[in-house]
Amino acid sequence: MQFYEVLWHGDQIGDGGDLEEALQAYAVVKPDDDDWAAACAEAGADPCIRRYASFDAYLDNADELETIPVTAAMISSALNG
Repeated sequence: MQFYEVLWHGDQIGDGGDLEEALQAYAVVKPDDDDWAAACAEAGADPCIRRYASFDAYLDNADELETIPVTAAMISSALNG
């Protein structure tokens, strides 16, 4: 089972067992005005998700299989259903 690590400003803010669950982790950094476009454009925000082969691979410090750039539209879609 794959594992996804969620990053915001270079810090891990959550994780998930699938991409949709991982995207929902952005709720913890939700901007007060709901302007995800501005929040994602902020210097250093660099929202992304790292995909690993499994949770064990993540724990073993294996390299991620890919880094998925996250857009404001992806976050909004995941949080607004």
